[in-house]
Amino acid sequence: MTQEIYQKAMKFAGEKHSDQKVPGSEANYLLHISNVAMEVLMAYTHEKVFDIDLAIQLAILHDTIEDTSATFEEVQERFGEEVARGVLALTKNKELPSKKESMLDSLDRINNLSKEVGLVKLADRITNLQTPPNYWDSVKINGYQEEAKLIAEKLKNKNEYLHNRLLKKVEEYNKL
Repeated sequence: MTQEIYQKAMKFAGEKHSDQKVPGSEANYLLHISNVAMEVLMAYTHEKVFDIDLAIQLAILHDTIEDTSATFEEVQERFGEEVARGVLALTKNKELPSKKESMLDSLDRINNLSKEVGLVKLADRITNLQTPPNYWDSVKINGYQEEAKLIAEKLKNKNEYLHNRLLKKVEEYNKL
């Protein structure tokens, strides 16, 4: 992985997410992005069986289309077709009638692309399984945990290290 690839993606994400906070905190959203990238880097240190340049760009850019003004075309122009298609697959379709349908649709699209896209989704959910915001009720917490189990099941063949780490985080989340 080259530092230039990381820095280019981080600059773009930092500009796009500049006003966004990590839910339930005052931390800038780049904290979440850097944590997802760190999970991908740790997976790569365990087994170098995927394209780290692609995976790191996807990790850093994974929420840009879903949560910012960034468009598919803009990501495509700056980072190429493969990265843009991956980011789009990681973006939930808000026009579908339910959160579960949006998640299943996204997981189906992820499974039609390279394993790097799937392992970023695993890393994203690992990072999100921290102590939930204090305004979440037990129904939301339980739903989030069930969604994590669904992600683990649907993407179990994308990266063994991240799959196992997600299962462990789900178990820990159950004890919160």
